Amino acid sequence: MDAGRPLRIIHCFRSPVGGIFRHVRDLVEEHHAAGHEVGILCDSSTGGAHEEKLFEAILPKLSLGLTRLPIRRSISPSDLAALYRSYSHIKSLRPDVLHGHGAKGGVVARLIGSLLRVNRYCVARLYSPHGGSLHYDRKKLSGQVVLRLERLQEWLTDNLVFVCDYERRTYAEKVGTPRPPARVIYNGIRDREFKPVPLVPDAADFLYIGMMRDLKGPDVFFDAFARTERALQRPLTAVMVGDGPDRDRYHEKITELGLGRRIRMLDAMPATDAFALARTVVVPSRAEAMPYIVLEVLSAEKPLIATRVGGIPEVMGNDSAALATPGDAEDLAARMVESMTDAKWQERVMPKPQAFRAKFSASVMAGDMMALYRELTEQRPGA
Repeated sequence: MDAGRPLRIIHCFRSPVGGIFRHVRDLVEEHHAAGHEVGILCDSSTGGAHEEKLFEAILPKLSLGLTRLPIRRSISPSDLAALYRSYSHIKSLRPDVLHGHGAKGGVVARLIGSLLRVNRYCVARLYSPHGGSLHYDRKKLSGQVVLRLERLQEWLTDNLVFVCDYERRTYAEKVGTPRPPARVIYNGIRDREFKPVPLVPDAADFLYIGMMRDLKGPDVFFDAFARTERALQRPLTAVMVGDGPDRDRYHEKITELGLGRRIRMLDAMPATDAFALARTVVVPSRAEAMPYIVLEVLSAEKPLIATRVGGIPEVMGNDSAALATPGDAEDLAARMVESMTDAKWQERVMPKPQAFRAKFSASVMAGDMMALYRELTEQRPGA
């Protein structure tokens, strides 16, 4: 149990979908249970019915409230209005900690925190990239602009928090060796999620779950699925769960390839509900930081095939036979074939449950994060 006075913590991020939203919800739940006061500030224009249900579930734990206002994905003049509204509201809440997640969340938390400091109100300013701007290419003009802005904002940052060592290394490579202190705190799964998920009677062979956008590799998934069918010389079944900007295009392509009857596309749903729909989960991402879906699959003790990107090898093991080359449908299909033809594949290849839980639980993550918050707030003048 955390000792000391309760802290007032506000998490700032743009899009309430995917891994960042999951990460923040877990921190909110753990820190609320430890007696701290927590709030969220995020975009009002993204998310659907699934995300609204998630907000409803966590709202009772947000004693500092839920603030939603328009925050565009790209840099825009409207950002100034959003920052002004955010500043006025956050100032009234008198937080001890502002934790920005993702590029836009990092801007909001650090600029507002710095404005509060100008007004002689001390607040700890933390930033977690969660991939975000680190996906940009330094060789392109857009990448140079974004990464230089990241470097500039280091002067407004008390601590950088990376969700895996890959993210730390990428930041150092693209932005530069961090000027402020930096720490790696792995994402974690809630204790109640560490249990097997039973399959439905007509479970499919493979499951893709995630955003329907090229970065996450849905197109690689159904290409690899077709190659796996040809290699095994029999029809298979798959389910694709998720929403996103390219969903309709993928649906058309699946139909065009003649896979429409064997690959079902379903709207976003809770991960555990999706896990019941298929035997093996495939994460075919072209780029990632530390994807929560990998942790969720392993906590449910399901077989997983993924790509060798981001922090995934830190979870699966650098030499894992379950990891394929990103963007390579042939290599991904080879892993899918092996998982279906080797009866002991899961036992041989998947991480051992006990060791996995000791490193990737939400209680460990939240405890490490609170220790950092304490460290930073105790450094403040008059603390």
